[in-house]
Formats: sequence, C-alpha cells, structure tokens
Amino acid sequence: MDLRKPSGAFVGASWLALLLGTCAFLAGLWNATMSLSEKGYYFTVLMYGLFSAVSIQKSVRDRAQGIPVTAIYYGLSWFSILMALTLLVVGLFNATSLTLSEKGFYGMAFALSLFAAIAVQKNTRDLASQREAI
Repeated sequence: MDLRKPSGAFVGASWLALLLGTCAFLAGLWNATMSLSEKGYYFTVLMYGLFSAVSIQKSVRDRAQGIPVTAIYYGLSWFSILMALTLLVVGLFNATSLTLSEKGFYGMAFALSLFAAIAVQKNTRDLASQREAI
C-alpha cells in the first residue's frame, strides 16, 4: 500500500476548491430569479452529485486496494455519478429563464465541486492511512 502523505498545499487547495465551487453554486441559486422548486431541484442535484463523487472515489479506491466492494454498490456508484451529471445537463438545457452564461456558471461550479469532493475524499483517506500506519 502506498502511504505517501498529501502535501498541506494540496489538502488546502482541495478544501478551498470544494468550498469555492459549492458556495458559488449556492450563491448563484440564492440570487437566481427562478422558482423555489427549481432552486430545490438544483440544490438536490448538487448534493446528489457530491455524494456520488465521494462514493465512486471510495469504491474505485477500495477495489484498487483489494478491499471488497459489492458489484451492486460499485455499479450504483457509477450510475449515480452519471445520473447526477445527466440531471444537471437536462435541467440546464430546459431552463429557459437562464442565460447561456448562467448555465455555464452552474455547470462549471458543479464540475469544480465534484472534482474537489473527490480530491478531499482522497486526501482524507490518505491522511487516515498515514495515522493508522504510525
């Protein structure tokens, strides 16, 4: 097992990216003129996407380290991340009240949040492995 500790800069940058992406997405929702139900839809898609990203990272890493992962959970993890992305794309495509730049903003904030959630999960697990090895 590789026990290299992630640098403090990478850990900090990962958390900053997660906070920046998530807060930007939520600030966009807060200030949006869309209905409350639309805001709820996008909020739910963001939360589902973040959970899915962490779940897929954990499943892939568990398998790589020889930790058993059931095929159904592994498949559901991949399905969930694809579903979250699909739900966001379909929602933005059908959002007639949003300009193209607003749609791009939501898409980029969502992508940053998902990537950062994966990095934070990786760092958290690496640091926990470091503590266990000592």
